[in-house]
Amino acid sequence: MTATITSADAQPVQAASGRVPRPLPRRLLRPGMAALSGVLLYLSFPPRPLWWLALPAFALLGWCLQGRRPRAALGLGYLSGLGFLLPLLVWTGEEVGPLPWIALAAIEALFIAFACLGIALVTRLPLWPLWGAALWVLGEAARARAPFGGFPWGKIAFGQADSVFLPLAAVGGTPVLGFAVALCGFGLYETARRLRTYRRTGELPRGPLAAAALTVFVPVTGALAALPLVDDSAEQGTATVAAIQGNVPKAGLDFNAERRQVLDNHALRTKQLADDVTAGKAAKPDFVLWPENSSDLDPYRNPDARLVIDRAVKAIGVPTVVGSVIAPETGKLRNTLIEWDPAKGPVAEYDKRHVQPFGEYIPMRSVVRIFSSDVDRVRRDFGPGNKVGVFDLAGTKVGLATCYEAAFDWAVRDTVTHGAQLISVPSNNATFGRSEMTYQQLAMSRVRAVEHSRAVVVPVTSGVSAVIGPDGKIVQQTEMFTPDALVAEVPLRSSLTPATRMGTLPEFVLMGLALAGLGWAGTVIVRARRTEVPGGAADTPGEGLRSSVAGRTGP
Repeated sequence: MTATITSADAQPVQAASGRVPRPLPRRLLRPGMAALSGVLLYLSFPPRPLWWLALPAFALLGWCLQGRRPRAALGLGYLSGLGFLLPLLVWTGEEVGPLPWIALAAIEALFIAFACLGIALVTRLPLWPLWGAALWVLGEAARARAPFGGFPWGKIAFGQADSVFLPLAAVGGTPVLGFAVALCGFGLYETARRLRTYRRTGELPRGPLAAAALTVFVPVTGALAALPLVDDSAEQGTATVAAIQGNVPKAGLDFNAERRQVLDNHALRTKQLADDVTAGKAAKPDFVLWPENSSDLDPYRNPDARLVIDRAVKAIGVPTVVGSVIAPETGKLRNTLIEWDPAKGPVAEYDKRHVQPFGEYIPMRSVVRIFSSDVDRVRRDFGPGNKVGVFDLAGTKVGLATCYEAAFDWAVRDTVTHGAQLISVPSNNATFGRSEMTYQQLAMSRVRAVEHSRAVVVPVTSGVSAVIGPDGKIVQQTEMFTPDALVAEVPLRSSLTPATRMGTLPEFVLMGLALAGLGWAGTVIVRARRTEVPGGAADTPGEGLRSSVAGRTGP
């Protein structure tokens, strides 16, 4: 094939490489669109109710990756990952500066980059949106498990709390919900691409067009069919629950710098609630939930802290869950929830099982210290617990997932399979100020409510605290950095959704589908290379490969 370029005097000149260099703006088009697809994904997340932006985001990403070579796809995927995760995770640098934030986003974006590499390979296959969506789930599954136990923040499902696809969380959890969104987005692009081919050639590829349309139709239809699984009725009666938000003296890492102030705030707000109950201004709760770290002192080692908690619990007169940091004389700290009985005092404990790396413990401390001295603000590491948290509070079984644990599928599911009738996600978001973090985390709890068909109560030290129905709708919520108390009657449920029953099975099925797609794409590539005639029978690189798949039409 002969290619020419145009010199300054407009005369054709033979390109040494045999290719026509594209103008700079054209070469930057796909990278720019890849980054834009990531930004659209970010904009689809709370606090914005723009969940539907995930669909054009995946459609645009599909256009960027269609038929790209592996190296190009890797780069485009990385740009998309950065466009998504850099703004999504900006709150991680709220108090420690930009370096940890940028490093985290850069590392996590690698998972998206490699997922996009695979997606580019399967775009050569028939029905590629199916394989591409499964590969996205594979990337999320890897990101949720490694390194250091994983970081699932930013799973597509967590941006869909207001979405028409939300009922699918009850079918197969966050993997199926995320898969449906990616499939529909990729399907929209593929449908548009097929229609564009028809307008250009006049030939209607009915089979491929119908297949593309199905990748849009099936997820939407599936979500509508799953609506009966979203049920907020009371199967085992109701319980009246109170969530206390005592507030903190100041935002940031030093939220607990003033000794006992956080504890005093929560004790005071609980006593105020007791006064309101006595005055008939508020319903008497069956039990009370305090946030994570609501006692900034270990009540077992500080008699004054124990006395403050005991008086507050006696004032309200019902079992209360208190979040505290337990500091044994030796060993690691424990992030613990304590069931405090008004007559007996502490009667049960739950130790957070998935402690946060670089927040509650510092991996590779000596190495990380080179980049940030803030690691030494965590002077003593936290250790993980090993028991599922389900408290029996006045006859109600309450499942416990502390803060960061709400992002992990297994940590929430375990509580329901162990009998939880409702779920509590006590949290402390004071470190992250007024950032979007608290709204992103609240959306996770809304998805978990539908996934397991349980009411979810989210008490937070500084807000936003909320009571969420089993249908994922917010019943009550507080403002940020204001003391408050939420009192609500919530339904108790015992039935298990398909997502709860199957656990990780849907995720592993989708991962298997992704690997099958990669295997098929690899087979197509090998066969295409074997059929190419030495010396360049194919006019352009990859043309033989593209023509080896029936019905393949170039972009």
